[in-house]
Amino acid sequence: MKLADAKIKYIHTWGSLATSWGINKTMAQVHALLLVSTKPLSAEDIMEALQISRGNVNMNVRALIDWGIVRKEFVVGERKEFFVADKDIWELFKQITKERKKREIEPVLKVLEELQQVDETSDEANEFKQVLDDLSKVTTTVNGILDKAIKADEHWLLSNFTNIIKK
Repeated sequence: MKLADAKIKYIHTWGSLATSWGINKTMAQVHALLLVSTKPLSAEDIMEALQISRGNVNMNVRALIDWGIVRKEFVVGERKEFFVADKDIWELFKQITKERKKREIEPVLKVLEELQQVDETSDEANEFKQVLDDLSKVTTTVNGILDKAIKADEHWLLSNFTNIIKK
């Protein structure tokens, strides 16, 4: 397989997989393109490579910048904005984990805490509180694991993960 064909297949596959994770397909394809590019790309470069509109490029690049996984890069002699993706896959994993934790796990914990303030004592209310308490414990555990993953170095996490799998 030629490199150009492999890159195209990677970009399309990454976009398709991303929808399973709740990520916009185009956003994932823009990120994949930037990840495998050897030089900073302009909005026009991205438009041409992915055959998408300028608005779609701008919206998705801004979202990737908000996630902290793409940044603007100055190119001498150019007036256009150029973009690059962080190529350190471990740092990418940690940044995405940090953002998903902030956007998904922490709001759930806050709502669960709020919902546990039911002041009734009926059997139904007690069962409701128990379910919420169990959900809260699991979510808190996941939150703690994600905190450790974000702070860990690659070798520590992989060795601990391998130990868990062996058991």
